[in-house]
Amino acid sequence: MPLKAPAILDTERFRAYGPRHVDEIADRFGVPGHIARSIKTLSAVLPFRVNEYVLSHLVDWDNIPHDPIFQMVFPQSGMLTAADEQRLAGLVDDPAAKKELRLAVQQIRGGLNPHPSGQKQLNVPTIDGDEVPGLQHKYRETVLYFPGQGQTCHSYCTYCFRWAQFVGDADLRFAVPEPSRLIDYLGRHPEVDDVLVTGGDPMIMSTDRLRSHLEPILDVPTVRTIRIGTKSVAYWPQRFVTDQDADDVLRLFEKIVASGRNLAVMMHFTHPRELESDLARRAVSRIRSTGALAYCQAPLVAHVNDDPAAWSNLWRAELAAGAVPYYMFVERDTGPYDYFKVPLARAHEIFRSAYRTLPGLARTVRGPVMSATPGKVVVDGVTETSDGRFFQLRMLQARDPGLVGRPFQAHYSETAAWLDELRLAEGTPADIAAAVQGAFPSSLNEQIETPAWLDEELARA
Repeated sequence: MPLKAPAILDTERFRAYGPRHVDEIADRFGVPGHIARSIKTLSAVLPFRVNEYVLSHLVDWDNIPHDPIFQMVFPQSGMLTAADEQRLAGLVDDPAAKKELRLAVQQIRGGLNPHPSGQKQLNVPTIDGDEVPGLQHKYRETVLYFPGQGQTCHSYCTYCFRWAQFVGDADLRFAVPEPSRLIDYLGRHPEVDDVLVTGGDPMIMSTDRLRSHLEPILDVPTVRTIRIGTKSVAYWPQRFVTDQDADDVLRLFEKIVASGRNLAVMMHFTHPRELESDLARRAVSRIRSTGALAYCQAPLVAHVNDDPAAWSNLWRAELAAGAVPYYMFVERDTGPYDYFKVPLARAHEIFRSAYRTLPGLARTVRGPVMSATPGKVVVDGVTETSDGRFFQLRMLQARDPGLVGRPFQAHYSETAAWLDELRLAEGTPADIAAAVQGAFPSSLNEQIETPAWLDEELARA
């Protein structure tokens, strides 16, 4: 595969490219004018950011626009409706239309479901009746934490379900500058034993800044696992190998592990090419050498990885690197969803076809999984009965812990791509039906009671 990639040097420094660099990138890599024009037009709405490693070592410039990495990082014609794209094209280059452009961008973004699955309405926790900014608490045992300085990435994925974090609108953004409110909340909720530090990408921060967010968590005895969600191993593996503070971040990881906690680095690999470079594999190895756990997850997205071979090769590459294949997610119903969505029937077939090629140690992966409003719902299979054809579904995780692990069925559909497009089977248990249809506590503060045995364990802790 012809990639225009110079040798990776230890001195390579991170440089981000944005919308104003599109013409420079197009000239350098031979991007046709009409494609460059679409990138500039759509990047008025969809966040666009790329870096030198992605440009020089991941994109196959002889296969654009079809190259999966190119599709992953460059906004494409078709990601917005034809009417919206045409509307933008008439405004982006008109200096006298700045006000109209700003209004159009706001309207288009507002129609892209910027916060799916009730994130703003249902996931934001409270202390004494006041919302705690920069946190989400959807599942009893897990809190998501959004450090304000980590709300960007080394490159942006065009399919990212957190795209609203990157568009400069404070009303759409989850972020907090420091962890004091998190620590206060954790102290009041001993049932939370797992903190997922997310973004954006926490690994965009310097080690000193990252340390200021992570070390205070070590003073909370009930937190036993700290997870870091990151795409950096794919998009900028230098963060763990050659960056000026690469060794420092590994020492920080060692300190967390030495405290007796699990540190899990949740690596986002979407395509097997991201693990082909020696630098990426070295990054995984160095992370694992600290005692940290390495897990891998990604969504199934059209135009990028919607074929069994891509997933089989990806999961095998992850296993070979010493990481655990964890989740194949279903693309969430946000952003350019219609461009990237894959029907559940096709998603299940892709998963099944790839899964059966794997060695046993790679069959840790679960999918296809919808991270939907009531919880994580996996498509376990398709069954035929005298009453018809059905998806066999299961709640892997749920707002209501009493639903976790529970199976249920929905009528088979060739076109449905999300949970709310399915029709539940007759006889679905009432509590599952209620959750799927939107009847659940309005916050974790109103969640069902913790089992008595767990209350006793928490009291002892």
